[in-house]
Amino acid sequence: MTFRTTAKVAAAACLAFVLGAASAAAAPEVGKPAPDFTGVDTHGKTHTLKELRGKTVILEWSNDGCPYVQKHYGSGNMQKLQKDTTADGIVWLTIVSSAPGTQGNLPPAEHDALMQKRDAAPSAVLIDEEGTIGRAYGAQTTPHMYIITPDGNLAYKGAIDDKPTANQSDIEGARNYVREALEQIAAGKPVDPAVTRAYGCSIKYKTS
Repeated sequence: MTFRTTAKVAAAACLAFVLGAASAAAAPEVGKPAPDFTGVDTHGKTHTLKELRGKTVILEWSNDGCPYVQKHYGSGNMQKLQKDTTADGIVWLTIVSSAPGTQGNLPPAEHDALMQKRDAAPSAVLIDEEGTIGRAYGAQTTPHMYIITPDGNLAYKGAIDDKPTANQSDIEGARNYVREALEQIAAGKPVDPAVTRAYGCSIKYKTS
């Protein structure tokens, strides 16, 4: 890789990281009701947040072509978190807000095949081509994580951990904000930090 190419990659990563910082201050607000949404999964099933009242819900924005997403799936980190949480009755919704023709946008069957290949375990994968759900939550990067409590309030939004790189080796020893927040919720404690700076690739929203 040439120095120029390396610089371009670093610039792209920096841009995504900056966008994540902006999203941390965007609506919705932690401690207040999370926006309701209606989304259709890869099997044609409709999901609404209202129907999930009484359950803890995790929203994960994803894009299979993003190096930051590949970091967490290639290492098995995301899959382990999915399996650990869903085993506890938590609903995990992976959301793809990539517009048609952009990176990360795939036919439903290909999303399912990819999840199977990765041995991933979300409760469902929602296709959000219009970006309606993503914009309602102020999601800016992949991954971008949100936790909603059983009473429907937003408890956490931001990064999956405190290592904003695309290197798998950085997962070891990282502070996993999502797991930490879930432990605090289970213990009846306030989530701290409740907002962190998300990092990753910018979401490829539909522009027209």
